[in-house]
Amino acid sequence: MTEISFFWHMHQPDYRDATGSMRMPWVFLHAIKDYYDMPWMVSRHPGIKSSFNITPPLISQLKLYEKEGFACDHFLSLWMKDPDALGSQERAWVHKICTTTQFETMVKPIPRYAELYHKEHLGSDELIEMEVLFMLAWCGHYLRQNEPIVSELLERGAGFGQEDKQKLMSALLDFIPTILPCYASLRQIGTISLSTTPLNHPILPLLLDMNNAKISNPNTVIPDNPLPLVEDAHAQVELAEALYMETFGQKPTGFWPAEGAVDEASVAIYKEHGLRWIATDEAILFKSLGSDERGALYKRHEMNGVHIAFRDHALSDLIGFTYRFKEPSEAVDDFMAHLESIDKNYENAAVSVILDGENAWEFYPNNAFDFFETLYARLAQTPWCQTVTMDETAQKPMISLPRLHPGSWIYGTFDTWVGHPQKNAAWERIFQTRRDYMRHEPTLDETVKNRILDHFLAAECSDWFWWYGDDHYTEYIEEFDELFRHHLIEIYRLMKVAPPANLFVPIAGKKELRALISEPKFPITPTINGRADSFFEWLGSGMIDESRLFSTMDRVRGPIEKIYWGEDASHIYLRLDGDLTELKKDGTLTIFVDEMDDSIPIDMTQLPIEGDIAAAAEDIVEIAIAKRIFGTLKKIHLRIEAAIEGTIVQTLPGVSELQIDLTEDFSENWFV
Repeated sequence: MTEISFFWHMHQPDYRDATGSMRMPWVFLHAIKDYYDMPWMVSRHPGIKSSFNITPPLISQLKLYEKEGFACDHFLSLWMKDPDALGSQERAWVHKICTTTQFETMVKPIPRYAELYHKEHLGSDELIEMEVLFMLAWCGHYLRQNEPIVSELLERGAGFGQEDKQKLMSALLDFIPTILPCYASLRQIGTISLSTTPLNHPILPLLLDMNNAKISNPNTVIPDNPLPLVEDAHAQVELAEALYMETFGQKPTGFWPAEGAVDEASVAIYKEHGLRWIATDEAILFKSLGSDERGALYKRHEMNGVHIAFRDHALSDLIGFTYRFKEPSEAVDDFMAHLESIDKNYENAAVSVILDGENAWEFYPNNAFDFFETLYARLAQTPWCQTVTMDETAQKPMISLPRLHPGSWIYGTFDTWVGHPQKNAAWERIFQTRRDYMRHEPTLDETVKNRILDHFLAAECSDWFWWYGDDHYTEYIEEFDELFRHHLIEIYRLMKVAPPANLFVPIAGKKELRALISEPKFPITPTINGRADSFFEWLGSGMIDESRLFSTMDRVRGPIEKIYWGEDASHIYLRLDGDLTELKKDGTLTIFVDEMDDSIPIDMTQLPIEGDIAAAAEDIVEIAIAKRIFGTLKKIHLRIEAAIEGTIVQTLPGVSELQIDLTEDFSENWFV
């Protein structure tokens, strides 16, 4: 009998500023879409079990919504206002948030939302409509099926007024307090296990000893003059445990170490607090054993009396990144085939599928509801496999590990959080602030010291370091950067000391990350032959580096790594670089223009082609589209889907759509 443990990690960083206001609304939006829906979908299938991790910042911010309603959230406070009462910057912020929703899966299914989404200038009545539709798009299936106001507004589809916003917000705020009790009740009956994470989602091994980064990867450059933050590491665990007890009425049995980051010293801390299990990635197991023999992954392991579940990276990533391109039945067939292969090859296998429990689903059609319904129903009917909770698997016999390699669930190293100059600069500002604090600590009373500790622990959150550097992209890097530095600035203000000037200088900003998305500079007219004939041929084009826009947890995003685009007076030109082997063998590219009913299919097996749509592929893919096919359109929004053997394997661009001005004279650049 194969046992499979699903473990869904729910996390958002602390978005509160010095005033206590949340600067970004993602806790609220995922609350109405994912935090209730995920355990609810498990409960719909008797016999199916799962495990959930809820981080302390998420718990605290959900409780804040329960206590203060929309007033604690900067965006929601603006959303609730009549648009005519908003200043120009406030209005722009509301519009920006409302147009960051995934277009294909969340916007397009709501026709009026899709209609308004690309309008640059909205009247006040139109903005109210967009605000309501934005919020409805984020409502999960439980709300759509069980909240009358949500279902009524979705059915109406358009023509909303300010009173509709008020009714909708009232219903959603009434819903928020039901989320945490849902987890508590399902844990009580054994349907789920429930765990938490060190308080502010820190990389605990780096707090204990920054040299862990070099032990994990000798090539990693660590910050100058690092300080061990051992007391902070202990406080992160102690305070998380206290919040969990306050919320759920008992001590946690397990922890998800933030980002699966482990070392032997952090395991000792978990042991000290009576925890029975933690989890991380298979890369840590293989590095600890000095072998990547797959059979070891499906055994149960412990270190220092603490069970460590090691995630099956491939199975987890199939759900996180691949199955959104497949029909639910096809995806579940594939998943079960992988699981059956494990069952046949490894006796009494213990399989751990561990991944983010909230962010992947907005890329799935229907918020992955159809996928999970199909998956759980299939598992409930499978005699050779059963789902178990982490609490249950931690009670089984285990093999002791001789050592535990320090690392995380990203490549088994810490490089996502340290090593890049921006990441190291953030750490160095923490160390600088700590040294200054140590000099002033004797003069401070306990109340001030406790408030300062809160800010240090918040500044140690892994999310800030995730977004620094060039390995991940977000439109909100400036906001994240400001939140990080705010915590350190507040420490100086609490000490009544002038903050150092470098804390007012952004560590990163749009300028740095826009290097991943460069815009066209002047007209180009490349020869469409599928070859990079000359460096100068595409010199004036724009470029998106797809390989650097997404999480490194994604094993294979797709065959295309870079997109180039440009134009001249008569044509739009596209160039796609990457591994074209399978795409040329049995692939298609489909170009969608939102403003047109018809798509543009390109059969990669029939290239080259000529005419108004010309294309060729050898070392690269080159495409030319005559502007006359767009008729009188002045602007278009363009997307590309790549399919291999009929299965969509990539949607481009990954970060947005290409907005192209067909009347471009290059006095201003294109943008994405």
